[in-house]
Amino acid sequence: MRKLTAWTTVALLGLLLAGPVWAVTLQEAKDQGLVGEQRDGYVGLVAGTAAAEVRDLVREVNEERRRRYEQIARDNGITMEQVAAVAWERAVQATRAGHYVQDENGRWVRK
Repeated sequence: MRKLTAWTTVALLGLLLAGPVWAVTLQEAKDQGLVGEQRDGYVGLVAGTAAAEVRDLVREVNEERRRRYEQIARDNGITMEQVAAVAWERAVQATRAGHYVQDENGRWVRK
């Protein structure tokens, strides 16, 4: 019985830590040109409209980023805006060719 309880605990922790499972992943949404990296360090809908599952994905990704930015800002004594600015620069560098990013004027452009 003790092994079953330990196994159940490990399985439940795995489910909790894995996060939500989406029909569309962030990478797939980017590949399809639905989602891009915004200047504020978050992801956004390129066309402004999308299926509910894509909107939910964007919301969840941004909530997770906000939590991470808050933690980094707190740990380093800087603002969330400073963290987000650095995150955007890194996200743009890591963005694949053909994916969308916002330019300095907030327009969506393909990298």
